[in-house]
Amino acid sequence: MTILRLTRFSLKPSVDADAMLKTRADLIDAVRAQFDGLTETRLAKVDDTTWLDLWRWESAEALQTALAGAPALPQAGAAFAQIEDATDERMELVEER
Repeated sequence: MTILRLTRFSLKPSVDADAMLKTRADLIDAVRAQFDGLTETRLAKVDDTTWLDLWRWESAEALQTALAGAPALPQAGAAFAQIEDATDERMELVEER
């Protein structure tokens, strides 16, 4: 079962978008190197500071494994240091056309 994790976040005032994009790319590479199951990511800009980050996982188990281990990745600390007001939702993908 495919799981989507959507994170809404704002950039801290001292962080520019280019820096966040580089740090995010580093995090995605690190997660893929350490954990199985991340199949796709998409990032959308809502306004100058608010973003929606969608990560697609092969299964709930793959997501849980990554969530348990990712905080130990230096790239995770770097990425989360740039954002604030983060919220997330997890969804089971039901249909895709």
